[in-house]
Amino acid sequence: MLSSLMNLLRACWLPSSDNIVHSNSDSAGRREGLLWYKDLGHHMNGEFSMAVVQANNLLEDQSQIESGPLSLLESGPFGTFIGVYDGHGGPEASNYIYDNLFQHLKRFTTEQQSMSSDVIKKAFQATEEGFISLVAKQWQMNPQIAAVGSCCLVGVICGGTLYIANLGDSRAVLGRLVQATEEVVAVQLSAEHNVSIEAVRREMQSLHPDDSHIVVLKHNVWRVKGLMQVSRSIGDAYLKKAEFNREPLYSKFRLREPFNRPILSCEPSISMHELRPQDQFIIFASDGLWEHLSNQQAVDIIRTHPHHGSAKRLVKAAMQDAAKKREMRYSDLKDIDRGIRRHFHDDITVIVVFLDSNLVSRASSVRGPTTSLRGRGVILPKKSLALCAPPA
Repeated sequence: MLSSLMNLLRACWLPSSDNIVHSNSDSAGRREGLLWYKDLGHHMNGEFSMAVVQANNLLEDQSQIESGPLSLLESGPFGTFIGVYDGHGGPEASNYIYDNLFQHLKRFTTEQQSMSSDVIKKAFQATEEGFISLVAKQWQMNPQIAAVGSCCLVGVICGGTLYIANLGDSRAVLGRLVQATEEVVAVQLSAEHNVSIEAVRREMQSLHPDDSHIVVLKHNVWRVKGLMQVSRSIGDAYLKKAEFNREPLYSKFRLREPFNRPILSCEPSISMHELRPQDQFIIFASDGLWEHLSNQQAVDIIRTHPHHGSAKRLVKAAMQDAAKKREMRYSDLKDIDRGIRRHFHDDITVIVVFLDSNLVSRASSVRGPTTSLRGRGVILPKKSLALCAPPA
């Protein structure tokens, strides 16, 4: 039965990973089929490891790490910026966030001449406004862009302080050493905005008391208006402005009743944490990882192995779990190409940031190594066409 299914799936794969353009320089990361990874790099506060596995026909996850100046001023502040952007409905919103969010953050940091929660909040708001403006410009030619959005998880390390900002259901988890037992425990740093969580459903119901269908259980999954699992995002203009919830937008996205205020929010949950010497590392990952691994499982995998290849190790552990759930071999799952792969697991992005307490405690005015790296999907030949549509 399984072999018949595999043969059917193979008939649909176009282009196969054999036709993908590969880039294997160490500085830009390496690739194994649909897996891209950077085994180890350096940032101002320690080391990092990064990995992305693509499942969608077009990669909807985007990610980046930027270490060095956090403003346009020569005087700083200096630090490390981490971003994980889990797109949905298409790659446009996550790509836009990658291109713009960090630049907005540097601009607002320059104006304030310091890093703060307010700077990060303004950067999120400017990114949201820019993308909604792009949707308005493209509405006539490409109305479906109104149904494209992205979760957005950001971490900023500056002057011994860690800022975490989140929209949606990506997650940041800290590995903290308990000196009495020498265990490393998982501490979740980010607040999630997914209506599968009862507290989030209650929040949505309190914000929309006149709408008894603001959250609907559909096919055993809680969704906002029966459409979305996340309650906060960048983009998703069709659930924020009524002018984009009409024809020619596909009927499956259009609501029957009009609305006069945004259904989804773009306001991030932001928290500040003073880093301690016992804080070992932080895992930033899209929900594709957390569907398969618990916080403590992920921390244990990092704790019990060398820093080198940490992010790739987590991605592979998640894929092994996905294969086990389908009662198939991991090697067979790796052979399934993008698009069809989405039936088995989501795009998965992981950035593991290791913390050197001696470097973390330095003042934000002290310069360090400059790093800029983007997580990557497959690079397609220019004339490549996929014959099989990706899953809905």
